[in-house]
Amino acid sequence: MLWTRLALLSCVTVLFVLTLSHEGNGASVSDGKADKKAASPQGGLRGVFMQESDASNFFRRRGRRAVKSQDEINAEQRQRLAADERKREYHEEQRNEFENYAEEEHDEQDERTREKTEQWREFHYDGLDPSYEYNRHTI
Repeated sequence: MLWTRLALLSCVTVLFVLTLSHEGNGASVSDGKADKKAASPQGGLRGVFMQESDASNFFRRRGRRAVKSQDEINAEQRQRLAADERKREYHEEQRNEFENYAEEEHDEQDERTREKTEQWREFHYDGLDPSYEYNRHTI
């Protein structure tokens, strides 16, 4: 219940701040350029996109087969090495977990076998020490 109130309060706060910032921009003194941007639908987007000639020059300079800079090669190599290291650590952790599991399983099996052997010996004990059954002398 507390987190829903907190989320609602944060949403209301964000809306309030946005409303104040929008009113503050509208109340500020502006020159003619700001009015043109507001009037044109793509006014804010013009800063995001570049001219067509600039874009074609960019892609012409760096095509698919273009040579990469040494910094790019080094960065990609570092990323590959980091990914290899993470993969190696993951597989080492998995191997260690499996080895621990196999060792515990082996120990439990040894314990069960020892208990069964002990029970069998107790059941078949005939009172003689050492057991007569294992020390027969054939004549």
